[in-house]
Amino acid sequence: MAHSLNFALPLFAAMIAGGVIGFEREWRGRAAGFRTHILVCLASALLMEAAVSQGGWRFDALPGSQIVSDPTRMAHGVLTGIGFLCAGVIFRAGFSIHGLTTAASLWITSAIGLLFGAGLFPLGAVGTALTAAVLAVLRLVDKSLPQNLVVDGEVTWRREAFDVESQVEAALHDVGRARGADRFDLVDGGDSVRRSFRLTVKGATELKPLAARLRGIEGVTGYVLDPRDD
Repeated sequence: MAHSLNFALPLFAAMIAGGVIGFEREWRGRAAGFRTHILVCLASALLMEAAVSQGGWRFDALPGSQIVSDPTRMAHGVLTGIGFLCAGVIFRAGFSIHGLTTAASLWITSAIGLLFGAGLFPLGAVGTALTAAVLAVLRLVDKSLPQNLVVDGEVTWRREAFDVESQVEAALHDVGRARGADRFDLVDGGDSVRRSFRLTVKGATELKPLAARLRGIEGVTGYVLDPRDD
């Protein structure tokens, strides 16, 4: 019973740690949420426990040989493999790269699972608390500070429409358009022009007047204003 408890405690601790971190991501509506973080942390703890318990593996050593356990090799393999999972939550939309924070949370969750699997409970608990603080508490602090909001946008207008581009530029200029981030595409079989850009605004409240102004430009057939939120 005592031997089984020694194996179970790191796994339960890893599940709790993964749940604490994953809850914040789930609350934010991210692709990798509560269950994903629990599974990542649990898998890391399981593999690390297997690595530190190589003496109990069922295999016969060659006569005269000596087996030396090196659990750090398992840690290297786990952290390398978790990179493929992290890559799955990172995607590009316009000029922005989304999902970096979620990928980082998966990576550190895996590291915390390895700590619990190795029996380093205090270090794993501290890592869990600090990670939760970075994701939740520091986000609240960040919102309270004066900051600019980066917005990726697209405007589409009919190719034959007269003077639409100058009106669009004027609308963007009034809210502080960032320079050097424009892209032009000819779409709809050459019938429409699509312009992609990046805006830096003082807050989301500036987007509503901009959207209303773009709607009022004759010839504009569509637009997208996408605030960054990782």
